[in-house]
Amino acid sequence: MQHPTLRHSNHEMFESLRRWTGLGLLEESLPVKATVAAMAAADVEIGLSAAWYGPQGPLISNDESAEFVAQSDGRLRGVAGADLARPVQAVRELRRAVRELGFVALRIVPWLWQLPPTDRLYYPLYAACVDLGIPFCTQVGHTGPLRPSETGRPIPYIDQIALDFPELTIVCGHIGYPWTTEMIAVADKHANVYIDTSAYTTRRYPRELVDYLRGRGRRKVLFGSNYPMITPGRALEHLGELGLDEEATELFLSGNARRVFSL
Repeated sequence: MQHPTLRHSNHEMFESLRRWTGLGLLEESLPVKATVAAMAAADVEIGLSAAWYGPQGPLISNDESAEFVAQSDGRLRGVAGADLARPVQAVRELRRAVRELGFVALRIVPWLWQLPPTDRLYYPLYAACVDLGIPFCTQVGHTGPLRPSETGRPIPYIDQIALDFPELTIVCGHIGYPWTTEMIAVADKHANVYIDTSAYTTRRYPRELVDYLRGRGRRKVLFGSNYPMITPGRALEHLGELGLDEEATELFLSGNARRVFSL
């Protein structure tokens, strides 16, 4: 998820998402208390709130994200962003975000940069994530915003990163559709590769993901909302229809995230 700034919420690239969700442009910044209330309404204890960095600069800076975390009464944890165009500065900023701001992960959205996650500019950050003991979060699958989707392919990109950095924990957001079967194969292949369901309501999970979540993938899939695009309550509205047993439900909603992000 992310607690947004106006720069993020009103950006032109999200026009397609606003059309799908019926959300309009915001005139005022969303208060943190509204985000916390949306979480509480769905019985969500902790949200991982991501910064957003792209070639034109931060839409949500690490310092802004840290301020949102500080206002959340312990309900939010920060996830850092990074400027790929300045790799040395990006590594320094990531170290600051983790060591001084208390952030728990790094997230980069490849389609924002139109650079696949195997590009050499990412690699210093992968090494830094391993050194800092934090996961790398990214996006897989097609893009909802009007940007090319190629950078979201699980194969070859996530597969190659996991081969090059076997110690790196990789959390792949947005399920990977329409390459969901590829994403499951990569998660099966690599011990440290995970899938999160952000940007999808439970009724839109592909059948193969539901089967994976019920069975051998129960320790590999994490719930996510992509708030504010989708509220946690709406994302979980039909959870009971997935047919998960008690263990799979606990791991999906809590246990896997606590383990992967050291929460």
